[in-house]
Amino acid sequence: MPDFEERELVERAKEDPDAFGALYDRYFPQIYRFAYSRVRDQSLAEDVTSEVFFKALRNIKRYTYSGHPFSSWLYQITLNAVADHYRGQHGEVELEEGASLPSGAPSVDDEVVRRDRSRRVWSAIDQLPRHQRAAMVLKFGEDKKIEEIAQIMGKS
Repeated sequence: MPDFEERELVERAKEDPDAFGALYDRYFPQIYRFAYSRVRDQSLAEDVTSEVFFKALRNIKRYTYSGHPFSSWLYQITLNAVADHYRGQHGEVELEEGASLPSGAPSVDDEVVRRDRSRRVWSAIDQLPRHQRAAMVLKFGEDKKIEEIAQIMGKS
């Protein structure tokens, strides 16, 4: 969606729930994926995603365009919702080691190598502090640009 169309839809959503529904439909999959990448639990990711969109709807009139996509605001709400969930808990979130199989039919050897590589990468990422881990997921899992990651994470 071009930037000007997104801004127009956001402005309409401030007054029209159907317009917010269009934003929800557009951004739900990526916000859910990001929430899931942080909590690694389907039910909890659904709860976090619901909370994100509830907060976005409740606060959309306060949203102002700052040169960054609307999704940056949603990602920031998601990071805050995940942090709120884990606030007060001791320990870190465990990252799932494997990923689903690719759609092709790789050889068993290729799949073993791929899974081992994936396990090592996730193991290394799992050792990072939460904010660095979030940045890695945004960059490589969500294919975000560095500037957008900085905006989402509130860094300059």
